[in-house]
Amino acid sequence: MNLTSILSETAEKEQENRYETQFITDQLGSFNLSENQYNCNGWTQRILSPEFPQGYGITVEPARIGQSLVTRGGGMPRSKRRAPSNTNYHHHAATDMSPSAHEDSMPRHPSKRLRHTSSARRCTKTEDVSSTSSFSQKRCIAWFREYTVPDDPDTLGPEGMEKFCEDIAVEPENVVMLVLAYKMNARQMGFFTMSEWLKGLSELQCDTIGKIQQKLEYLRNLLNEPHTFKGIYRYAYDFARDKDQRSMDMETARVMLQLLLGRHWPLFSQFAQFLDQSKYKVINKDQWCNILEFSRTINNDLSNYDLDGAWPVMLDEFVEWLKVQRGEGASSTNVRGS
Repeated sequence: MNLTSILSETAEKEQENRYETQFITDQLGSFNLSENQYNCNGWTQRILSPEFPQGYGITVEPARIGQSLVTRGGGMPRSKRRAPSNTNYHHHAATDMSPSAHEDSMPRHPSKRLRHTSSARRCTKTEDVSSTSSFSQKRCIAWFREYTVPDDPDTLGPEGMEKFCEDIAVEPENVVMLVLAYKMNARQMGFFTMSEWLKGLSELQCDTIGKIQQKLEYLRNLLNEPHTFKGIYRYAYDFARDKDQRSMDMETARVMLQLLLGRHWPLFSQFAQFLDQSKYKVINKDQWCNILEFSRTINNDLSNYDLDGAWPVMLDEFVEWLKVQRGEGASSTNVRGS
C-alpha cells in the first residue's frame, strides 16, 4: 500500500468520524431541558439528577423527529396591584344575587381572563415522581419564586396569582382558592407572602404543581366540615374587606355571602333581596358572624326566631321584612331601635 492510499483511507475515516460527531451533536442539541420538554429522534432517554437518584429516572417515549414531548405525570380572586394605602375591591359590577349565580366564584377584579392553554393543564413526569417524595422547603421556595418579580421576590402578587392558578388549572375565583388562602392564613386577597406560602404548603406537604392538584379535593371537602367551615367563614371577612376600612363594603359582602352561603341556606335569596333594598352600605364583623349563626339555627318559617334575643338589628329587620313579603304582616313586637 503506497502513501497515497494510506492518506486517502485516513481522510475517509476522518470524514466518517466528523459525520458521526455531527449526528450526535445534532441529537443532543434537540433537547430542551428548560421546561421538561424534549425533542427526540426515536430515542428512549433516562434523565438523572440529584433529585432523581441513579436508577430512578424519567422515561420519555419515542417520537418522530421534531415532535415535542412533554413528560407526563401525576375563584384566587382577581386583584388589582397593591397600593400603599388603598387596597379595595369595589371595581366589579353589581352582582346577580340569585342562588344560581356564581355559586363557586370569588369576587372578580380587573385582570385578564384565565387562558385555558396547555400550560394550565400541564402535569409533568417530574411532578409525578416527586409526588412520592418527601416535602422539600427548598423546592417549595423555588416554586414560589416562579411567581414573583425581582423587585419584590417575597410577595406573590396578582400577576403571579394568575399564573399560579393557571398552572394548577383552577379559576382564580373558585372557592377552593379561598380555602387555600385560609390554610396559608393569607392576609390580603390576591397576594401570598413567602411566609404565608410556606406555612400553608408545609402543612399540606406540597412543593410541586402535581402535589397541590392532588390536594384540591381535600381542600374542597373542608367546606363540608361544620367547624372548619365556620373558621373559613370568619376568616373570609378580614381576608376580603378593604384593609383601610373596619367594615366590609356591601358589594363585596354580597359576593362573599353568595360564595359561602348561597347553596346551603334556603333563605339566602330572600336575604339577598333584603340587602338590595335596605339602607345598609357596609356589614360589620358582628353582623357577618351572626348571619352564619342565623342561617344554621333559624327555621325557614322563622318560628324559632326570638326578636328579643341577642341578634343584630339587621336580622330583626330582615325577619320583619320577610314576614311582610310572605303576607304574614308585621310582628306584634316592634323591631328594636325603631
